[in-house]
Formats: sequence, structure tokens, C-alpha cells
Amino acid sequence: MLEAGQGEPLVLMAGTSGHLEAYARNIAAFAEHFRVIAYDYPGHGYTTPATADLELPDYVAHLRGLLDVLGVDRAHLSGESLGGWVAAKFAAEFPGRVGRIVLNTPGGTMATPEVMERIRTLSQAAADDPSPERIRARLEWLMADPASVTDELVDIRRTIYAQPGFATSMRHLLCLQDPEIRRRNLLTGAELAAITGPALVIWTSDDPSGPAAAGQAMAERMPDARFEVIKDAGHWPQWEQAQTFNALALEFLTGTR
Repeated sequence: MLEAGQGEPLVLMAGTSGHLEAYARNIAAFAEHFRVIAYDYPGHGYTTPATADLELPDYVAHLRGLLDVLGVDRAHLSGESLGGWVAAKFAAEFPGRVGRIVLNTPGGTMATPEVMERIRTLSQAAADDPSPERIRARLEWLMADPASVTDELVDIRRTIYAQPGFATSMRHLLCLQDPEIRRRNLLTGAELAAITGPALVIWTSDDPSGPAAAGQAMAERMPDARFEVIKDAGHWPQWEQAQTFNALALEFLTGTR
């Protein structure tokens, strides 16, 4: 876990098989306004390896436990991909503990077989053989421009994926790419309607997980949601697009727009 800044708590949550370092280009900007809390889920980053499949109730319970341990009664949530999925589930179940939520290319509303298979194949291959080539292939899938995948990004993820037991842990993390398991974890219409606090859904122009229309449809099912698109970005905005994300998220989280 990493903490920075002071003010209202803002929790940052990365995507499947990701880690808190994914927010390296966001933490400093957010920490000027908030007490930023970035953490790794069970089985991710440098946490204890997963020994059983992890589904959405497991992630929601872990987030609740983290907030309890930190003494945080209420926090803003910002989640990317799986992180957005967890944030939405948490906000629907515990609305009193959530302020504003930012959902960046969130999971939880789609179950596209070819996308799930691609995520599973690339991720498990990178964990089984954390070579620069396989790690780079996994990261390039996330980006609109493959040049955004720097040697630094590759080295950080290689170090994490090369940990003893991580390949086995990855198999448990990827259970959500199984069609049957994914379907029972998807966000329902009732859950989206239960997210009554302000929400910002951000999609990207080149997201390989699905079209921007999916994000817009998600926003329309929440009572108080706004929808924005970041151009020239993939599933994970990097470089200039990360600055655009920071600006959009901060405007929303601080209530200046």
C-alpha cells in the first residue's frame, strides 16, 4: 500500500493482474488535493499469492477491510478496469461509505469471449514466463500506442511476475475471464441504479475491451453519472492521455465541474 497527501481519502484501484505502480503518473497530481491510498488486491503486486479463485465479493470484502483497518469511514474511489468493477460493486453495497467514484474503462458489464481469452492468454503467458517479450506483449495490449510501453514499465512488472508462486496465483486471478464465473459477477441493473452518489465514467477511443458505447450505457443506468471519452488512448491511458485523465478526474472529484 502507498499513501500520499492529505485531505479526504481517495482510493486508487488498478486492473486485473496490475498493481499500484500503474498509478505512478497520477498519484502526485491527486495528492495535491486528497489523501491518496493506492493498494494491491490479494494475489496482486507484492501481496500474498492467491490460493483460491477470487471473485468480486472477495475484492469488495478486501476493500472494506482495508478501509476499516485504516480508520476510513468514507472515501472517494477511482478504479480502472477491474478496479472500476470493484468500485461500482462496493458503492452499490455500501453507499454510505463512498463519496464520488471515477470508473475508468471499468469492467463488470461485458462478457466478450474473444476479449476474455486474450486477457487470459497474454496474462498467464507473462506469469509463466516473465520474459521481457511476454511482459511487453501483455502491456502493449493495454495501450493505443505500443511505444508507450517503456523498458521501465516492463521491468517493474517483470519483477512482480517473477515472484515465487505468482504464476499459480495468476490462474486464480484470471477466473473472472471464465464465461460462467464472469456472468455471475457482472454488475446488475439494480446495482448500477443503487449507485446514487456522483459518478464519472471514462472510456477511451481505442479500448480493446469494448466500445465507448458500453461506458455510456453504464453511465446512463446510474442516477447521477457523467460520461467522458479520452481520445488516442487504449485501456490504460499513458503519457499525455494520463494528464487528460488527471484533469478530468480532478475536476470531477473536487467538484469544480
